[in-house]
Amino acid sequence: MGKLTTKGVQKLVRESNPGMTNDGDGLYLKIGKGGGASWIYRFRWDGKLRDMGLGSYADTSLSEARDVASEQRKLVKQGIDPLSAREQKADTEAGPVTFTHCAARYIQSHRRSWRNAKHARQWVSTLKTYVRPVIGNLPVEEVTTQDILKILTPIWTAKNETAKRVQGRIENVLDFAAAHEYRDPVNPARWRGHLDKLLAKPSRIQKVNHHPAMPYEQVTAFMNSIQHYNSMSSKALQFLILTATRTSEVLNAEWHEIDIAKSTWQIPATRMKANREHRVPLSSQTVDLLLTLPRMKGNNHIFPGMKTGRPLSNMSLLQFMRGLGYGPNGEQGYFVPHGFRSSFRDWTGEVTSYPRDVAEMALAHAIENKVEAAYRRGDLFEKRRAMMQEWADYIL
Repeated sequence: MGKLTTKGVQKLVRESNPGMTNDGDGLYLKIGKGGGASWIYRFRWDGKLRDMGLGSYADTSLSEARDVASEQRKLVKQGIDPLSAREQKADTEAGPVTFTHCAARYIQSHRRSWRNAKHARQWVSTLKTYVRPVIGNLPVEEVTTQDILKILTPIWTAKNETAKRVQGRIENVLDFAAAHEYRDPVNPARWRGHLDKLLAKPSRIQKVNHHPAMPYEQVTAFMNSIQHYNSMSSKALQFLILTATRTSEVLNAEWHEIDIAKSTWQIPATRMKANREHRVPLSSQTVDLLLTLPRMKGNNHIFPGMKTGRPLSNMSLLQFMRGLGYGPNGEQGYFVPHGFRSSFRDWTGEVTSYPRDVAEMALAHAIENKVEAAYRRGDLFEKRRAMMQEWADYIL
């Protein structure tokens, strides 16, 4: 069916047959069960179809509906949700935008760019706990430096890592507000050149809590002991130690990331802490371990869990070690899975002659020197392959 005409619309309204008639480009004429007629703009957002009312037929002509629909299409192309934009406009016209309203819009507009749902939940949780009680209902244009200090000062020393995240999130929301002209561009939550003059530097007060790491001299005996267990948790822990990777990287690993012929594991950027793709050379022992693992129908994870299509629980390796007597108050020592990365790093520094950069690249650590990072193009892969084979030979 082609585009609607004014006479065609009049006929549809007279006949009052319930349904939706497409005018093209997302514009529809909707006839309700009671005979009422209205204009609808249908668009796709976050993979879902959404309907936006553009007004009744009695108040809005066909040409006016097309003009409004065209404006909404432009917003969608710009990555703006038309429904959220309408709510935002209505709130602005109704009165001052509060910090909570502005924060909600910020989260909604950025949610798709965040790596996972957990990050969004943390945003909501920290703002609800620390920020909303102080400035949640305050017009965003009235937030001052004293308000920010009232939020941060009580937790700056006791919970500095949390406080720094809260500060950064407030700063982002207020920058968002300024960009939408809800407040002036001067950001009272800005750290550099402002709050850094009023609060102690995080590096001066933060306590670095390293993951308890097993001395590298003990890893060989530990590996020999866990090889006697045929559980998936044991296999996953062996794989973690052999590759010196993080727990989440191991548990979420999928078979399509493994190239057995090239003895390589390619971890996608979405699963890496630094958000950068990471290649892991696999030692011959690691490949042998992979070849012993079953492949579960309907589950592409290398280390599948009990639930269909899901990997092992993120607590499985920790619980496995606790069952062997490791962990808090454990008779074998307070060691955890993540600590084996430190065991590996200590071994490279004290036993081998591999350069520091090779070991750091194996751990997928970001290069702190920005100039060096800008010029570093390779990933020292072949050197890392030799090093990982030596590590496997040492612990097995």
